Amino acid sequence: MHDTSQNVRVRRCETGDDVARAAAAAFVEAVVAAQHARGRASVVLTGGGTGIAVLDAVLRAPGGIDWSAVDVYFGDERYLPPGDPERNEVQARAALLDHVPLDPARVHAMPTLDEAGAGSPDSAARTYEEVLAANSPDGTTPEFDVHLLGMGGEGHINSLFPHTDAVREQDRFVVGVEDSPKPPAARVTLTLPAIRRARQVWLLVTGAAKAEAVAAAVGGAAPVDVPAAGARGREQTVWFLDAEAAAALPAD
Repeated sequence: MHDTSQNVRVRRCETGDDVARAAAAAFVEAVVAAQHARGRASVVLTGGGTGIAVLDAVLRAPGGIDWSAVDVYFGDERYLPPGDPERNEVQARAALLDHVPLDPARVHAMPTLDEAGAGSPDSAARTYEEVLAANSPDGTTPEFDVHLLGMGGEGHINSLFPHTDAVREQDRFVVGVEDSPKPPAARVTLTLPAIRRARQVWLLVTGAAKAEAVAAAVGGAAPVDVPAAGARGREQTVWFLDAEAAAALPAD
């Protein structure tokens, strides 16, 4: 591991499986530390193959996590009907959440298509903003302990894609997306201001197709061009990379 700036670190792993195991072990350590410090932990989960693999790995080695004192949020969600297998919430429940003794009231899923009060992605986003505000110390959004993020080959995180209104958003913590370039078009997403409220932001990235975007983001690209460049934790930002995803970075 090496510093790339004051609080941005790169953790190089050999394979995608190694990324999942390393991030899972760090996740357990961070959650337990937060619970020891504050009596509770607040985490934001992500979907995608690597994000779900991390949850699988946490289930296999959960360490000393007190699941009754964990608040779970989601970084983004596909605006699909309840129970749709493409929803991040459904995948996260299958991988981890349904298998540990969480308080159901502390699993804060994003509103779904056709759910009461969520007649559009934007109305679903506003509802989720209310959820965040109700669980925050100052009526805005929680100070998440860990925000997990995947990244697309063009550098998108959550449902914040390059050169879109969502990635440019500076005020709202949650927005609806109607025209995602990656299907489905309708989504709900946390914004960069919400991500930056997290103590730690971890980007979980594997594969050669993402190496260029990784190098651009770590190197300080403009977030509107490479959204992952705008993902920064208040205390620390960590890139968990396999060898292929790290290939365009300078050698240690």
